[in-house]
Amino acid sequence: MARTARSVHARKKRRKVLEQAKGYRGTKHTSYKRAKEQVWKSGVYAYEGRKQRKRDFRALWIQRINAGVREHGLSYSQFIHGLRLAEIDLDRKILADLAATQPDAFAAVVAQARNALNGEPVQRRIEVELRTEPRPEPRRPVRRKPEEEPTEEATTTETSAEIEATDAAERRSEELDVDLESVGDAEGRVLVEDVEEAAEEEGKVHATEAAERKAKELGVDLFTVEGTGQGGRITVGDVDKAARASNE
Repeated sequence: MARTARSVHARKKRRKVLEQAKGYRGTKHTSYKRAKEQVWKSGVYAYEGRKQRKRDFRALWIQRINAGVREHGLSYSQFIHGLRLAEIDLDRKILADLAATQPDAFAAVVAQARNALNGEPVQRRIEVELRTEPRPEPRRPVRRKPEEEPTEEATTTETSAEIEATDAAERRSEELDVDLESVGDAEGRVLVEDVEEAAEEEGKVHATEAAERKAKELGVDLFTVEGTGQGGRITVGDVDKAARASNE
């Protein structure tokens, strides 16, 4: 029987495996036997890693959604059940993105889920007015020559430039009418919690943004509402409870 030569195909097969093993340490990228084993193991690790990555992202999306619906007085399980009753087909990735970047749109979706839970009519089309705020220009420190004495205007500008606050803290300070200079701390950036603590010390209401919008809709005075949220914060559920108590 004649011998069949397959050297061309064998070299092609080995070359393909060594190309896949390019960059491996030691003899794993030169020896065909070791490269073949490592390429096979790498495929197994990649398959497991893709599954683990899906699990991690799903857990992250659930945490963001849960944090968003808690401000509106619902739990995560109640919100998901309400979406199914309302037949709103939005996956967790989109809901998590809305909760983090578009709180008004997310609040509208939560309202429809609550209507479905309470047996009220559900609106299939939700219209939300998106508000885009212009980005503030970066503050530039005042530069002066060493021989010049600092003027009063330059000193004031440098003092205000030392105060650093997050975007959320600046928006919250405008809503609660709190001066950031009275909250500013040279040791770190001003956070939303610092602004709310300063507002509470000044006798202002400590409530979530959703609770303030709900109070305006229902005509509830937030000073008469007792907060049950974290740190005594007023939530949407507290506003609803106060509205029902006033109607009774």
